[in-house]
Amino acid sequence: MTTVGILGGGQLARMLALSGAPLGLRFLVMDTEPDACAGQFAPLLVGDYRDEAALAEFAGRIDVATFDFENVPAASAEWLAARVPVFPNPRALAIAQDRLAEKTLFRELGIPVPEFAALSTRAELDAALATVGAPAILKTRRLGYDGKGQFRLRSLADADAAWDALGAQADKVGLILEAFVPFDRELSVVAVRGRDGEFRAWPITENWHVDGVLSASLAPARVSDALADAAIAHARALAERTDYVGVFALELFCKDDRLLANEMAPRVHNSGHWTIEGAETSQFQNHLRAVLGLPLGATRMLGHACMLNWIGAMPDAGALLGEAGGHWHDYGKQPRAGRKVGHATLRADDAAELAAALTRVGATLAREAQVAPVVGRLTQP
Repeated sequence: MTTVGILGGGQLARMLALSGAPLGLRFLVMDTEPDACAGQFAPLLVGDYRDEAALAEFAGRIDVATFDFENVPAASAEWLAARVPVFPNPRALAIAQDRLAEKTLFRELGIPVPEFAALSTRAELDAALATVGAPAILKTRRLGYDGKGQFRLRSLADADAAWDALGAQADKVGLILEAFVPFDRELSVVAVRGRDGEFRAWPITENWHVDGVLSASLAPARVSDALADAAIAHARALAERTDYVGVFALELFCKDDRLLANEMAPRVHNSGHWTIEGAETSQFQNHLRAVLGLPLGATRMLGHACMLNWIGAMPDAGALLGEAGGHWHDYGKQPRAGRKVGHATLRADDAAELAAALTRVGATLAREAQVAPVVGRLTQP
Protein backbone atom coordinates (compact mmCIF):
# COMPACT_ATOMS: atom_id res chain seq x y z
CA MET A 1 0.00 0.00 0.00
CA THR A 2 1.36 3.42 -1.01
CA THR A 3 1.98 6.03 1.68
CA VAL A 4 1.82 9.69 0.68
CA GLY A 5 3.69 12.14 2.88
CA ILE A 6 2.27 15.65 3.22
CA LEU A 7 4.37 18.50 4.57
CA GLY A 8 1.87 20.74 6.34
CA GLY A 9 -1.11 19.52 8.31
CA GLY A 10 -3.86 22.08 7.69
CA GLN A 11 -7.24 21.70 6.04
CA LEU A 12 -5.71 21.08 2.60
CA ALA A 13 -3.80 18.05 3.91
CA ARG A 14 -6.97 16.93 5.65
CA MET A 15 -8.97 17.06 2.41
CA LEU A 16 -6.18 15.32 0.50
CA ALA A 17 -6.28 12.45 3.00
CA LEU A 18 -10.06 12.21 2.76
CA SER A 19 -9.97 12.17 -1.05
CA GLY A 20 -7.22 9.55 -1.09
CA ALA A 21 -9.19 6.99 0.90
CA PRO A 22 -11.09 5.63 -2.15
CA LEU A 23 -7.73 5.11 -3.86
CA GLY A 24 -6.57 2.90 -0.99
CA LEU A 25 -3.81 5.30 0.00
CA ARG A 26 -2.19 5.79 3.37
CA PHE A 27 -0.88 9.16 4.55
CA LEU A 28 1.70 10.57 6.92
CA VAL A 29 1.41 14.25 7.75
CA MET A 30 4.28 16.33 9.10
CA ASP A 31 3.53 19.59 10.87
CA THR A 32 5.10 21.81 13.49
CA GLU A 33 1.90 21.84 15.59
CA PRO A 34 0.60 18.82 17.54
CA ASP A 35 -3.04 19.86 16.99
CA ALA A 36 -2.81 20.22 13.19
CA CYS A 37 -6.30 19.42 11.91
CA ALA A 38 -5.13 16.86 9.32
CA GLY A 39 -3.93 14.77 12.26
CA GLN A 40 -7.58 13.91 12.94
CA PHE A 41 -7.57 11.74 9.80
CA ALA A 42 -3.96 10.67 9.26
CA PRO A 43 -0.92 9.84 11.40
CA LEU A 44 0.87 13.05 12.40
CA LEU A 45 4.60 13.50 12.79
CA VAL A 46 5.40 16.66 14.75
CA GLY A 47 8.68 18.33 13.89
CA ASP A 48 10.42 21.36 12.44
CA TYR A 49 10.66 21.36 8.65
CA ARG A 50 14.37 22.18 8.93
CA ASP A 51 15.13 19.32 11.35
CA GLU A 52 16.95 16.69 9.29
CA ALA A 53 16.31 13.98 11.88
CA ALA A 54 12.56 14.61 11.67
CA LEU A 55 12.74 14.79 7.87
CA ALA A 56 14.68 11.51 7.78
CA GLU A 57 11.99 9.79 9.85
CA PHE A 58 9.35 11.28 7.55
CA ALA A 59 11.17 10.15 4.39
CA GLY A 60 11.67 6.65 5.78
CA ARG A 61 7.93 6.11 6.24
CA ILE A 62 6.60 7.37 2.88
CA ASP A 63 6.75 6.57 -0.83
CA VAL A 64 6.17 10.08 -2.23
CA ALA A 65 5.99 13.58 -0.73
CA THR A 66 3.89 16.65 -1.43
CA PHE A 67 2.84 19.87 0.35
CA ASP A 68 -0.28 21.51 1.66
CA PHE A 69 1.24 25.01 1.86
CA GLU A 70 3.90 26.88 -0.05
CA ASN A 71 6.06 28.11 2.82
CA VAL A 72 7.79 24.81 3.45
CA PRO A 73 11.51 25.70 3.19
CA ALA A 74 12.69 24.93 -0.35
CA ALA A 75 15.94 23.56 1.13
CA SER A 76 13.90 20.98 3.05
CA ALA A 77 12.11 20.00 -0.15
CA GLU A 78 15.48 19.57 -1.89
CA TRP A 79 16.76 17.45 1.02
CA LEU A 80 13.71 15.21 0.74
CA ALA A 81 13.93 15.02 -3.06
CA ALA A 82 17.32 13.34 -2.75
CA ARG A 83 15.61 10.51 -0.86
CA VAL A 84 12.01 10.19 -2.12
CA PRO A 85 10.07 11.55 -5.08
CA VAL A 86 8.77 15.06 -4.29
CA PHE A 87 5.98 16.77 -6.23
CA PRO A 88 5.75 19.57 -7.12
CA ASN A 89 9.50 19.81 -7.57
CA PRO A 90 11.57 22.04 -5.24
CA ARG A 91 12.35 24.51 -8.06
CA ALA A 92 8.65 25.22 -8.69
CA LEU A 93 8.14 25.60 -4.95
CA ALA A 94 11.06 28.03 -4.65
CA ILE A 95 9.80 30.22 -7.50
CA ALA A 96 6.31 30.44 -5.99
CA GLN A 97 7.81 31.38 -2.61
CA ASP A 98 9.46 34.52 -3.98
CA ARG A 99 7.21 37.16 -5.50
CA LEU A 100 10.11 38.66 -7.44
CA ALA A 101 11.12 35.32 -9.00
CA GLU A 102 7.47 34.60 -9.72
CA LYS A 103 6.72 37.93 -11.39
CA THR A 104 9.97 37.69 -13.37
CA LEU A 105 8.97 34.25 -14.66
CA PHE A 106 5.50 35.51 -15.61
CA ARG A 107 7.10 38.28 -17.64
CA GLU A 108 9.53 35.88 -19.34
CA LEU A 109 6.58 33.71 -20.40
CA GLY A 110 4.70 36.68 -21.82
CA ILE A 111 2.07 36.57 -19.09
CA PRO A 112 1.01 40.17 -18.40
CA VAL A 113 1.76 41.46 -14.90
CA PRO A 114 1.38 44.79 -13.08
CA GLU A 115 4.50 46.95 -12.97
CA PHE A 116 6.81 45.90 -10.13
CA ALA A 117 10.19 46.69 -8.60
CA ALA A 118 12.31 44.96 -5.96
CA LEU A 119 13.72 47.03 -3.11
CA SER A 120 15.58 46.68 0.15
CA THR A 121 16.05 50.24 1.49
CA ARG A 122 13.92 53.29 2.19
CA ALA A 123 15.64 55.18 -0.63
CA GLU A 124 14.89 52.32 -3.03
CA LEU A 125 11.23 52.54 -2.07
CA ASP A 126 11.17 56.15 -3.29
CA ALA A 127 12.92 55.10 -6.49
CA ALA A 128 10.46 52.25 -7.00
CA LEU A 129 7.51 54.59 -6.48
CA ALA A 130 8.95 56.91 -9.12
CA THR A 131 8.90 53.98 -11.56
CA VAL A 132 5.78 52.07 -10.52
CA GLY A 133 3.71 55.04 -9.39
CA ALA A 134 0.87 55.20 -6.88
CA PRO A 135 -1.45 53.75 -5.81
CA ALA A 136 0.71 50.68 -5.22
CA ILE A 137 1.11 47.78 -2.82
CA LEU A 138 4.30 47.12 -0.88
CA LYS A 139 4.68 43.39 -0.17
CA THR A 140 7.17 41.07 1.43
CA ARG A 141 8.77 38.91 -1.24
CA ARG A 142 8.27 35.83 0.94
CA LEU A 143 5.87 34.42 3.54
CA GLY A 144 2.86 36.62 2.78
CA TYR A 145 -0.57 35.08 2.21
CA ASP A 146 -4.25 35.94 2.81
CA GLY A 147 -3.45 39.65 2.80
CA LYS A 148 -0.58 39.35 5.28
CA GLY A 149 2.76 41.06 4.62
CA GLN A 150 1.17 43.83 2.53
CA PHE A 151 0.67 47.57 2.78
CA ARG A 152 -1.37 49.60 0.32
CA LEU A 153 -0.01 53.03 -0.59
CA ARG A 154 -2.83 55.23 -1.79
CA SER A 155 -0.41 58.06 -2.65
CA LEU A 156 3.29 58.91 -2.47
CA ALA A 157 2.60 60.43 0.95
CA ASP A 158 2.11 56.92 2.36
CA ALA A 159 5.74 55.90 1.77
CA ASP A 160 6.83 56.51 5.37
CA ALA A 161 3.88 54.56 6.78
CA ALA A 162 4.56 51.69 4.37
CA TRP A 163 8.20 51.54 5.38
CA ASP A 164 7.26 51.66 9.08
CA ALA A 165 4.94 48.69 8.51
CA LEU A 166 7.22 46.45 6.43
CA GLY A 167 10.72 47.97 6.31
CA ALA A 168 11.97 45.73 9.11
CA GLN A 169 11.33 42.75 6.79
CA ALA A 170 13.57 44.09 4.00
CA ASP A 171 16.71 42.30 5.16
CA LYS A 172 14.86 39.13 6.17
CA VAL A 173 12.55 38.30 3.30
CA GLY A 174 12.95 41.18 0.82
CA LEU A 175 10.31 43.59 -0.45
CA ILE A 176 8.60 44.23 -3.76
CA LEU A 177 6.44 47.15 -4.87
CA GLU A 178 3.61 46.32 -7.25
CA ALA A 179 1.31 48.71 -9.07
CA PHE A 180 -2.23 48.61 -7.75
CA VAL A 181 -4.66 47.12 -10.25
CA PRO A 182 -8.19 48.63 -10.23
CA PHE A 183 -9.55 45.30 -11.41
CA ASP A 184 -13.10 44.51 -12.43
CA ARG A 185 -12.92 40.89 -11.34
CA GLU A 186 -10.61 38.40 -9.65
CA LEU A 187 -10.29 35.07 -11.45
CA SER A 188 -8.33 31.90 -10.93
CA VAL A 189 -7.29 28.94 -13.00
CA VAL A 190 -7.04 25.71 -11.01
CA ALA A 191 -5.10 23.22 -13.09
CA VAL A 192 -3.26 19.93 -12.82
CA ARG A 193 -0.28 18.43 -14.64
CA GLY A 194 0.69 14.77 -14.44
CA ARG A 195 4.10 13.14 -14.33
CA ASP A 196 3.72 12.36 -18.02
CA GLY A 197 3.07 16.02 -18.89
CA GLU A 198 -0.69 15.69 -19.35
CA PHE A 199 -2.35 19.00 -18.49
CA ARG A 200 -5.96 19.64 -17.52
CA ALA A 201 -7.78 22.66 -16.07
CA TRP A 202 -11.12 23.10 -14.36
CA PRO A 203 -13.48 25.83 -15.58
CA ILE A 204 -12.37 29.37 -14.69
CA THR A 205 -13.41 30.48 -11.20
CA GLU A 206 -14.41 33.99 -10.11
CA ASN A 207 -13.42 34.97 -6.57
CA TRP A 208 -14.40 37.59 -4.02
CA HIS A 209 -12.14 38.57 -1.11
CA VAL A 210 -12.72 40.42 2.16
CA ASP A 211 -9.67 41.89 3.92
CA GLY A 212 -7.40 39.83 1.68
CA VAL A 213 -9.08 36.50 2.56
CA LEU A 214 -11.18 34.54 0.07
CA SER A 215 -14.89 34.90 0.86
CA ALA A 216 -16.64 33.22 -2.09
CA SER A 217 -15.84 31.44 -5.35
CA LEU A 218 -18.16 30.88 -8.31
CA ALA A 219 -17.69 28.37 -11.11
CA PRO A 220 -17.92 28.53 -13.97
CA ALA A 221 -17.01 32.20 -14.12
CA ARG A 222 -19.04 34.14 -16.66
CA VAL A 223 -16.21 34.98 -19.04
CA SER A 224 -15.77 34.78 -22.77
CA ASP A 225 -14.28 31.68 -24.34
CA ALA A 226 -11.34 33.78 -25.54
CA LEU A 227 -10.58 35.02 -22.02
CA ALA A 228 -10.89 31.52 -20.56
CA ASP A 229 -8.60 30.11 -23.24
CA ALA A 230 -6.00 32.81 -22.55
CA ALA A 231 -6.08 32.18 -18.81
CA ILE A 232 -5.67 28.44 -19.25
CA ALA A 233 -2.86 28.97 -21.77
CA HIS A 234 -0.99 31.06 -19.18
CA ALA A 235 -1.39 28.27 -16.62
CA ARG A 236 -0.19 25.65 -19.09
CA ALA A 237 2.89 27.73 -19.92
CA LEU A 238 3.78 27.99 -16.23
CA ALA A 239 3.31 24.28 -15.64
CA GLU A 240 5.44 23.30 -18.61
CA ARG A 241 8.25 25.78 -17.90
CA THR A 242 8.59 24.60 -14.27
CA ASP A 243 7.98 20.90 -15.07
CA TYR A 244 5.21 21.09 -12.52
CA VAL A 245 3.48 17.95 -11.24
CA GLY A 246 0.28 18.25 -9.24
CA VAL A 247 -2.46 20.84 -8.80
CA PHE A 248 -1.79 24.57 -8.71
CA ALA A 249 -3.71 27.80 -9.03
CA LEU A 250 -2.91 30.88 -11.08
CA GLU A 251 -4.61 33.95 -9.62
CA LEU A 252 -5.51 36.66 -12.10
CA PHE A 253 -6.91 40.17 -12.17
CA CYS A 254 -9.28 41.04 -15.00
CA LYS A 255 -9.55 44.67 -16.10
CA ASP A 256 -11.45 45.64 -19.25
CA ASP A 257 -11.22 42.02 -20.47
CA ARG A 258 -7.44 42.07 -20.03
CA LEU A 259 -5.74 39.56 -17.74
CA LEU A 260 -2.92 40.42 -15.33
CA ALA A 261 -1.27 37.69 -13.27
CA ASN A 262 -1.23 38.15 -9.51
CA GLU A 263 0.41 35.00 -8.17
CA MET A 264 0.77 31.25 -8.43
CA ALA A 265 -0.08 28.90 -5.56
CA PRO A 266 1.89 25.61 -5.86
CA ARG A 267 -0.72 23.40 -4.18
CA VAL A 268 -4.40 22.59 -4.09
CA HIS A 269 -6.19 25.90 -3.63
CA ASN A 270 -9.04 27.47 -1.69
CA SER A 271 -10.71 28.65 -4.91
CA GLY A 272 -10.85 25.04 -6.10
CA HIS A 273 -12.73 23.63 -3.11
CA TRP A 274 -15.96 23.65 -5.13
CA THR A 275 -14.51 20.82 -7.25
CA ILE A 276 -15.21 18.29 -4.48
CA GLU A 277 -18.91 18.30 -5.34
CA GLY A 278 -18.97 20.41 -8.48
CA ALA A 279 -16.62 18.53 -10.82
CA GLU A 280 -16.18 15.04 -12.18
CA THR A 281 -12.86 14.79 -10.31
CA SER A 282 -11.91 17.03 -7.40
CA GLN A 283 -8.68 19.00 -7.25
CA PHE A 284 -7.63 16.86 -4.28
CA GLN A 285 -7.97 13.50 -5.98
CA ASN A 286 -6.39 14.78 -9.18
CA HIS A 287 -3.43 16.11 -7.18
CA LEU A 288 -2.91 12.64 -5.73
CA ARG A 289 -3.32 11.01 -9.14
CA ALA A 290 -0.69 13.37 -10.55
CA VAL A 291 1.94 12.87 -7.86
CA LEU A 292 1.46 9.09 -8.00
CA GLY A 293 1.72 8.95 -11.79
CA LEU A 294 -1.88 7.75 -12.22
CA PRO A 295 -4.14 8.85 -15.10
CA LEU A 296 -5.74 12.23 -14.44
CA GLY A 297 -9.48 12.43 -13.89
CA ALA A 298 -11.89 14.53 -15.95
CA THR A 299 -12.21 18.17 -14.84
CA ARG A 300 -15.70 18.59 -16.31
CA MET A 301 -18.12 20.66 -14.22
CA LEU A 302 -21.37 19.27 -12.87
CA GLY A 303 -23.69 22.24 -13.31
CA HIS A 304 -22.89 25.44 -11.38
CA ALA A 305 -21.21 25.76 -7.98
CA CYS A 306 -20.42 28.37 -5.35
CA MET A 307 -18.04 27.92 -2.43
CA LEU A 308 -18.50 30.05 0.70
CA ASN A 309 -15.59 30.33 3.13
CA TRP A 310 -16.24 30.32 6.88
CA ILE A 311 -13.79 32.58 8.69
CA GLY A 312 -13.35 32.81 12.47
CA ALA A 313 -16.21 30.52 13.50
CA MET A 314 -18.61 28.06 11.88
CA PRO A 315 -22.20 29.20 11.28
CA ASP A 316 -25.15 26.89 11.84
CA ALA A 317 -25.13 24.06 9.33
CA GLY A 318 -28.85 23.46 9.23
CA ALA A 319 -29.83 26.11 6.70
CA LEU A 320 -27.28 25.00 4.14
CA LEU A 321 -27.75 21.27 4.63
CA GLY A 322 -31.45 21.79 4.03
CA GLU A 323 -30.62 22.74 0.44
CA ALA A 324 -30.64 19.89 -2.05
CA GLY A 325 -27.25 20.97 -3.39
CA GLY A 326 -25.74 21.99 -0.05
CA HIS A 327 -22.44 20.48 1.15
CA TRP A 328 -20.74 21.21 4.48
CA HIS A 329 -17.02 21.05 5.38
CA ASP A 330 -15.91 21.59 8.98
CA TYR A 331 -12.11 21.57 9.31
CA GLY A 332 -12.14 20.58 12.98
CA LYS A 333 -10.35 23.77 14.05
CA GLN A 334 -10.85 25.85 17.16
CA PRO A 335 -12.58 29.18 16.38
CA ARG A 336 -10.22 32.15 16.09
CA ALA A 337 -10.54 35.56 14.50
CA GLY A 338 -9.36 35.51 10.87
CA ARG A 339 -8.92 31.72 10.81
CA LYS A 340 -10.32 29.56 7.98
CA VAL A 341 -12.43 27.05 9.90
CA GLY A 342 -14.55 25.55 7.14
CA HIS A 343 -16.42 26.06 3.92
CA ALA A 344 -19.67 25.17 2.23
CA THR A 345 -20.49 24.47 -1.39
CA LEU A 346 -23.84 24.95 -3.10
CA ARG A 347 -24.31 23.12 -6.39
CA ALA A 348 -27.19 23.46 -8.86
CA ASP A 349 -27.98 22.44 -12.41
CA ASP A 350 -28.43 26.03 -13.64
CA ALA A 351 -27.48 29.56 -12.65
CA ALA A 352 -30.98 30.65 -11.62
CA GLU A 353 -31.37 27.70 -9.28
CA LEU A 354 -27.99 28.41 -7.68
CA ALA A 355 -28.82 32.11 -7.26
CA ALA A 356 -32.08 31.23 -5.50
CA ALA A 357 -30.35 28.80 -3.14
CA LEU A 358 -27.65 31.33 -2.29
CA THR A 359 -30.27 33.97 -1.55
CA ARG A 360 -32.08 31.64 0.86
CA VAL A 361 -28.88 30.60 2.64
CA GLY A 362 -27.62 34.17 2.86
CA ALA A 363 -30.85 35.35 4.47
CA THR A 364 -31.02 32.47 6.95
CA LEU A 365 -27.38 32.77 8.03
CA ALA A 366 -27.33 36.59 7.92
CA ARG A 367 -24.68 36.32 5.20
CA GLU A 368 -26.44 38.54 2.66
CA ALA A 369 -23.30 40.63 2.08
CA GLN A 370 -21.26 37.50 1.35
CA VAL A 371 -23.67 36.03 -1.19
CA ALA A 372 -24.85 39.29 -2.79
CA PRO A 373 -22.01 39.72 -5.33
CA VAL A 374 -22.30 36.09 -6.40
CA VAL A 375 -26.07 36.34 -6.84
CA GLY A 376 -25.55 39.56 -8.76
CA ARG A 377 -23.15 37.83 -11.14
CA LEU A 378 -25.47 34.86 -11.63
CA THR A 379 -28.48 37.03 -12.41
CA GLN A 380 -26.87 39.66 -14.61
CA PRO A 381 -28.09 39.74 -18.23
